[in-house]
Amino acid sequence: MIRSHTLFAPTFFLALFLACVPVRAEETIDLFNGKDLTGWDGDPALWKVVDGVITGTCTGPGTPKHNDFLIWSEGTLKDFELTVTMRVVGDNNSGIQYRSRPLPEVGPWAIAGYQCDVHPAIEHTGMTYEEKGRGIFGLNGKNVILGPDGQRWLVGEHEPVKVDVSQWQTYTVIAKGNVMEHRINGQLTSKLIDCDEKGRALEGLLAFQLHNGNANTVEIREVKLKTLEGGEILPFILPANAIRIDKPTTSRPQGLGKPSLKKP
Repeated sequence: MIRSHTLFAPTFFLALFLACVPVRAEETIDLFNGKDLTGWDGDPALWKVVDGVITGTCTGPGTPKHNDFLIWSEGTLKDFELTVTMRVVGDNNSGIQYRSRPLPEVGPWAIAGYQCDVHPAIEHTGMTYEEKGRGIFGLNGKNVILGPDGQRWLVGEHEPVKVDVSQWQTYTVIAKGNVMEHRINGQLTSKLIDCDEKGRALEGLLAFQLHNGNANTVEIREVKLKTLEGGEILPFILPANAIRIDKPTTSRPQGLGKPSLKKP
């Protein structure tokens, strides 16, 4: 069920981070029971289950006031493979948040950390990104190594995966050690090796984003988790073809059209 925001006090966050995920390695479990939000925490004004589908609704600028999240409350994730079937209806975006941390100073359901972007702009779909952190690492079609100093290095390119995020698509996030891999319908979109020891996270929260601004609806009908073992921390070694790149930026922070301004 969705609990009151009063539970998201500092003591609750501490308890959440100390919780253990009761899943044996390599065992796949369903994190959504198809009926209600048992095991999840979010703003009850924004998140509910409708006809067996998790549904988050942004009605426009100011609702929510900032990016808000539905947070898995049963523990934290370290090395795992996550498979999610979801869609975003409306000219805005969402994301699968993982190895993340709470931002109680922003709001009771605010999150910062790694994200697999679910965005209508093809370059952003399935990219590797850090919400409220280091920004974009690699766009759709780019594989990147992040150096100890935060410098980005392009180490591989492939054809971007083109999908319509307003239709049901299956997103996969694989995190092992300091390697993160994003896929859509089984096709690789972006891969990151994070060698920034000070900035990276090896464990943290799982959540789904409801982006503020343009009206949109996030719908999720399947969330499957498989925990993994043996996540090796890869050292910072650049291949011969590595190309130094600047941090990617965006001209489409919400959707394909003009972003809505926040209400005062």
